[in-house]
Amino acid sequence: MSGMMHAGRKYLRVGFGFLVLVLGVILAIPLVPGPGIPLIVFGLVLLSDHFEWARRYLAWMRERWSRLKDRVEKRFENRQRTHE
Repeated sequence: MSGMMHAGRKYLRVGFGFLVLVLGVILAIPLVPGPGIPLIVFGLVLLSDHFEWARRYLAWMRERWSRLKDRVEKRFENRQRTHE
């Protein structure tokens, strides 16, 4: 019985992950209001336990976020130096 419950949870998690991912993609379309990007990330997190492509895309998104954060911090530091 517990094996069946485990399989059921897996299918539920994968189904919910795909639902959240698709909803996030729809909400990420320009002019459609809503939290598209956070939903895409959440969907990928749910799917990353089961699919390699979701793990790779999530790693790619983390790398892009890290680079963007570094650029913003560098720009903020440069702006502070010019105002001193």
